[in-house]
Amino acid sequence: MHPPEIRAHARRLYLSGATVADVARNVRLPYRTVWHWCRDRPEPVAQGTALRCFRCRPDDNPTDQAAYAYLLGLYLGDGYLITSARVPVLRISCSKSWPGLIDACAAAMRAVLAARVQHVQHPGWVNVQSYGKHWPCLLPQHGPGKKHERPIVLADWQREILVDHPGDFLRGLFHSDGCRVANRVTVRGKEYVYPRYMFVNESADIMGLCQWALDLLGIAWRMNRRNSLSVARRGAVAALDRHVGPKS
Repeated sequence: MHPPEIRAHARRLYLSGATVADVARNVRLPYRTVWHWCRDRPEPVAQGTALRCFRCRPDDNPTDQAAYAYLLGLYLGDGYLITSARVPVLRISCSKSWPGLIDACAAAMRAVLAARVQHVQHPGWVNVQSYGKHWPCLLPQHGPGKKHERPIVLADWQREILVDHPGDFLRGLFHSDGCRVANRVTVRGKEYVYPRYMFVNESADIMGLCQWALDLLGIAWRMNRRNSLSVARRGAVAALDRHVGPKS
């Protein structure tokens, strides 16, 4: 009898598009064994998420914490968690202008918890979404109303993860509510162009988390408006490039 975690991992790979042969090579088990796992009646998604929720199984945590930090940043920017349905659903809205961002968001969901990720098409954007009963365990910031109208406070265990992975968290924040732009200034009749990062968010708490993560990395920033943060110094932009980079 193989551990249920191995079976769940194999099924996730298969449901994400891998062939049975690819899955068998990945888990290093006979083709026929994997074939039965993948071809049998699908197991409830909730079982797969229960097996992977590191808040419910702290003794056996398969979650990629860097991916979690990135996904949390995306969620705080353009995500929302619906808990009113029978099975909660995490949705993150991504612009179709950035197909690389859509792929990165889906990959992070799979790495953290999702057994299956769906892409719901809308004019100009895509909702990347995943159903799972254990998403609320991992996103305690969810709640009724808009994020900027309620407190957004990290749990102690989230703060520990972000201290270890501040760059991934910032990448999620800037990929959702930020951008890297070419700033143009004119000095004594001569135009200069230099890159800078902008992060805009109406929530003072989320803005504070962005500032905190930048401070962890020693990256200089300033507020140019109440809801707008700028990273413009050459060294600071270069440092943020190593963690965030332009959207793709």
